[in-house]
Parts: sequence; C-alpha cells; structure tokens
Amino acid sequence: MKKYASDWKVTENVRLHPNYCLLKLSLDTTIPEMLPGQFVQIRVDGSPTTFLRRPISINYVDRNKNELWLLIQLVGDGTKKLSELKPQQTVNLLYPLGNSFSLPETKHDKPLLIGGGVGVAPMLYLGSLLKSRGYLPTFLLGARSEKDLLLPEEFEKYGHVFITTEDGKSGEKGFVTHHSTLRENRYDFIYTCGPNPMMHAVAAYAKQAGIPCEVSLENLMACGIGACLCCVENTTEGHICVCTEGPVINIEKLKWQI
Repeated sequence: MKKYASDWKVTENVRLHPNYCLLKLSLDTTIPEMLPGQFVQIRVDGSPTTFLRRPISINYVDRNKNELWLLIQLVGDGTKKLSELKPQQTVNLLYPLGNSFSLPETKHDKPLLIGGGVGVAPMLYLGSLLKSRGYLPTFLLGARSEKDLLLPEEFEKYGHVFITTEDGKSGEKGFVTHHSTLRENRYDFIYTCGPNPMMHAVAAYAKQAGIPCEVSLENLMACGIGACLCCVENTTEGHICVCTEGPVINIEKLKWQI
C-alpha cells in the first residue's frame, strides 16, 4: 500500500479526559485508503525533546467529512504537545503504516472486539468496517473506572457494547476476560488491543476456547518503517518488526506463554 507524508489541518481537538484527547484532522484532498489496525507517525514540532515522531493508531476515518480521528493518550512531552493543538493548525503525518486486521471467514461469523484503555482506538474503525460489510460486531470495552471509558457512544453506533470497569461503577466489575458475555455467548473471531496483560489474558481465553484471535501489539516504536529495530517481537516465524509486519498478529504466531 502506498505511503504518504503530508500536512493535515486540525478540525477539532476534544479533551475526553485529563489523560486523553480526540484529535480530528482533515486533508485538502480525499483521504487515501486506510485500513483498521494501521497507524500513523505524527511529527511533533516546537519542542527539543520531541524529535521522534509518535505512533498513533487510526481510530476512525469519516469519509463524509474527510476526517481522520486519532485517540491520543497523554504520556509525555510529545503527546502533551499534540493535545494542545488548535483548530486550523497543521500537523505532519506519515501514513498509513503497518498491516491490518483480517475479516471473519463467513458472513455468519460473530466477531468480538475487545479493547482496554487507549487500546479501544483501532476497534472503532474496525467495528465500522465490519458493520458496513454486513457483520454485527460485539464490543467489550474495559477501563479502570466509568470516567476512563473512551467514546462508548461511538461504539454503540456499530454494534452491541459490553463494559467492564475495575471499580464496578459501569458495566460489570472486573477485567474484560471476566465478563459474562464470554460464558453466555459463542464468538467466532476475536480482535483485541490494549495493555499487554489484558491481551495475554484474551489470547489465553481465545486459545482455550478454540477461537481465532488477532492482537494489535503496542511495542515501542521510533521510526515506523522497520529501520530502527526497537519494536522487534519474537514469533514462531522468527523476529519481526511490529511496525512493518504488524502491529496486527494472529496469536498462533506469538511466543507468548499462553
């Protein structure tokens, strides 16, 4: 797939939470093809500590508004600068990078999309694509508390939404792998992204249940094009660069202790 580097204009920057913002960007030309699971590398200007681009998952592509959504967790100087961008300012992106999620094998398959924390980001775009292809996805979203849930109303547009929170103030109490839907319903394909312990637990559940599962890894990345080798993951097929041969990987290829 062709890669691009261009300036995007900020249309909106919404602070969803003290630690998260939703950055909406537009292009003067039609947004090229982007697939669920892919990511962009954002150049952060105006700070001596932010010379490396930041990798951010594609949260959603709004073709009607010609907008790209990026869900950003504020974890350092770079993401803090991004959270301060104002409408009409521009930001340079390298995109689209990485591979994408695969589709279920048949139209009758029931896909389950599990996201935790900022890992819910790629699940929204994937869910919208699945819905447009005739599937009815189920989302299982996990967060520490109700105030940490990200964009639940957007997910409700595309499928059933189940929630877990660690404090039990929204949805069921506990982690995503504790939710009753996993006991009460049978799913044919699982997609997941989030903290490593969560993805390991989801992968273990999927393997035990005999359900195909793809994870979107969040290894540290610098270049995004496979040159720096800082995102290497050991797999059954050898070491791979997650930024080029991932970030989406079937769990059968991962050497996790599951």
